[in-house]
Amino acid sequence: MRLVIQRVNHAKVTIDNSTYAQINKGFLILFGSGENDNENMLPKMVEKTLKLRIFEDENGKTNLSLADVGGELLIVSQFTLYADCRKGNRPSFTKACEPVLAEHLYEKFVSMCSQQIESVKTGIFGADMKIELENDGPFTIILDSDELFNTVGKEQK
Repeated sequence: MRLVIQRVNHAKVTIDNSTYAQINKGFLILFGSGENDNENMLPKMVEKTLKLRIFEDENGKTNLSLADVGGELLIVSQFTLYADCRKGNRPSFTKACEPVLAEHLYEKFVSMCSQQIESVKTGIFGADMKIELENDGPFTIILDSDELFNTVGKEQK
């Protein structure tokens, strides 16, 4: 799984020229799953995401998590996070997870986040979406399951 996590002041998803979802202060998460990802990876990915301390405390240090600041989540599926651009100029997406499993992993990730964060919004899996955001900082983190797990889902030592 690859998560691009952006600390935002606000973000919104538009589908068919209508606002579908929007948040204020929080994280915009672009969520992609790869061919070797599985459901067993989700708890660790959710925990790592929600415990990221990337909001500033009263001293200006990044010590606060999403929950600490009452932040919101906007989670958008994005298989293009698995683009392979090594050969030629047209990206290959063969490393992305097949769509049925990818949608299941996305929905499960959203559900698990919703159990811990009060306001969780989403896009629509597979839809053509427009995203607007104001990145705060800018502050962007990339979490990759390859860094937390090996290709069969076991935690790295």
